[in-house]
Amino acid sequence: MKDSHLVKYILGIADNALILGQRLGELCGHGPTLETDIALTNMSLDLLGQTRNYYQYVAKISGDDSTEDDIAFLRTERQYLNVLLVEQPNQHFGYVIARQFYFDVFHYLLLEKLQASTDENLAAIAKKSIKEVSYHQRFSSDWIKRLGDGTSESHNKIQTAINDLWAYTDELFEVTEDDSHIVNIGIGVDVSELKAEYYSKVSEVLKESTLEIPDNKYFKKGGKIGIHSEHMGYILADLQYMQRTYPKMKW
Repeated sequence: MKDSHLVKYILGIADNALILGQRLGELCGHGPTLETDIALTNMSLDLLGQTRNYYQYVAKISGDDSTEDDIAFLRTERQYLNVLLVEQPNQHFGYVIARQFYFDVFHYLLLEKLQASTDENLAAIAKKSIKEVSYHQRFSSDWIKRLGDGTSESHNKIQTAINDLWAYTDELFEVTEDDSHIVNIGIGVDVSELKAEYYSKVSEVLKESTLEIPDNKYFKKGGKIGIHSEHMGYILADLQYMQRTYPKMKW
């Protein structure tokens, strides 16, 4: 019998990786330089690889005949549990980097704690994934510094992106009912306990980058319970097209 709390907890983590990986995949061939283009594409592949590990585990414990492909491609918008941050569009390179930076700092802190999970499968995925996410965090942090402490144009563009996307960061630390259940039995991570360290690390990088720390107190939420932004439907239209057009297709 499946544990619905555990399934939703894992989907919350996996869907973040899937949707951000999809967003980064949109940039393949469109990076500002060849090196950066390849780096972003590889990061997308890292996230999609992590997603597969989570979805394979969900398929195993779901108690039905679902596969990783079914979980990825055949759910409706409200069934995805990713945070709003990762579905925000690639407006320009500054937004790509700011979104990545905000998520990477959180992702690393999460995986660092998840390695101690009493669920051996989740602990193993975390131990494997944190090596990749460590690189992601270095990459995005370095670009924040390069853009923030670069030209006046790069500084202004990354500052705008930092300001606009700040409103999506607090949702990273929201604990749902399913999360709470899994935390209480020793499997999950209480993300609310990561909040102080997260904002400390983010602020440290922003200060080093000569960027201002946003002071707005209004935050946008909803993704973790399936209520998404207007961008999510377009992402899924691209992501799910082939599987829905040609059901049961296999590569």
